[in-house]
Amino acid sequence: MKKILAFLTVCSICAGMFIAVSAATKSRKMTVQIGNNTATVDGEQKELDSEPVIINDRTMVPLRFISENFGFDVDWNGESEMVTITGSENKNNPNAAHLGEDYYIFELSENVTRTAVTYKNRYGIELSGDLYASKDLDTSAKYPAIVIGPPYGGVKEQGPGVYANQLAQRGFVVLAFDPSYNGESGGEPRHISSPDIFAEDFSAGVDYLGTLSYIDREKIGALGICGSGGFALSAAQADARIKAVCTSAMYDISGFGAAMDKEQWQAAIEVLATQRWADVDSGEMQYIPSFPTEPDDKVPSDLTGSAAEFYEFYGLKRGHHPRALGGFTTTSNMAMNNFQSLNHIDMISPRPILFITGDIAHSKMFSETAYANAAEPKELYVVEGAMHIDLYDDVTKIPFDKIETFFKTNLK
Repeated sequence: MKKILAFLTVCSICAGMFIAVSAATKSRKMTVQIGNNTATVDGEQKELDSEPVIINDRTMVPLRFISENFGFDVDWNGESEMVTITGSENKNNPNAAHLGEDYYIFELSENVTRTAVTYKNRYGIELSGDLYASKDLDTSAKYPAIVIGPPYGGVKEQGPGVYANQLAQRGFVVLAFDPSYNGESGGEPRHISSPDIFAEDFSAGVDYLGTLSYIDREKIGALGICGSGGFALSAAQADARIKAVCTSAMYDISGFGAAMDKEQWQAAIEVLATQRWADVDSGEMQYIPSFPTEPDDKVPSDLTGSAAEFYEFYGLKRGHHPRALGGFTTTSNMAMNNFQSLNHIDMISPRPILFITGDIAHSKMFSETAYANAAEPKELYVVEGAMHIDLYDDVTKIPFDKIETFFKTNLK
């Protein structure tokens, strides 16, 4: 049984082997090498149960490891000596194309429908989204719509779904999406970050919503949580179809580059140059997850400040998701540092912006800076007693009444 499950015969002779499959909207990349007991899966090093070998001019690679890491179930029948490989939606399998209800961090309202959808952005990358609407939606009428992006490194099953679930009960049709190269959305290599493409993903969401017969194209807004706040504003700078923008616990990721002096900039690009050569030589982009594949019981004692706060959400059961392990490919910082997202924020006017932050949020300065640079109409709304991650999922602190009023007033 071990031998049968350990090896898969592939008609190829090579010193190394690249394997890639696409399951629904989820793509994975795996690299294995003859005589090496370590595989690279989406940039992450994993130990193999058997080394790939060449036998009689045939390359033999571990069947169970490869199958399970591509989201399939492997079963062995001892009586028939048969191996069966099947597609999986097992909630315990984070590599499955669809992880199921147990991987949403909130309970869907009984008054709301959630439909999985896919659509492409202008780069041809297939995006994965969830469309939320009231169960009593009359599709012969026209409705306002909102496209919602996740925190930087997050996925639609987390904060975007929390917001969408609430706003759908208040009369909006809401699209929560995974950014390109992340979550269930397409794009290779995985875990890339791009200030341009992440802004484009908001516009692609507007494209999709505008194809629905019951959506009023003149009543589409955008809402960005954390890093997506900056990308939503960036999209609105150039996309006049976005009629109103709300940010919550906003981060301007590109702002870190703008804050560097020359000495810091030179030090940063030297590190990135070294890593870029390492990526070239290895054939893989370095990706270092920030959070474990399984949720922890508590925040590690050596973490402090914002690092501990982010771990409290992403690393614990509260917000953990196997496709939101934090971080992006290291060299993604080249683009994020080089291209500033909010150079034209004042051009969003006369369309309105609502900035939501917490009075004890470590990200508060990003909202304050963006607010200062934006033109009227604009509003900075501060939630008392709210830290940054509270505005991801705490429905008792997220000011949904304020958000509802903002969009209903301005999407008209």
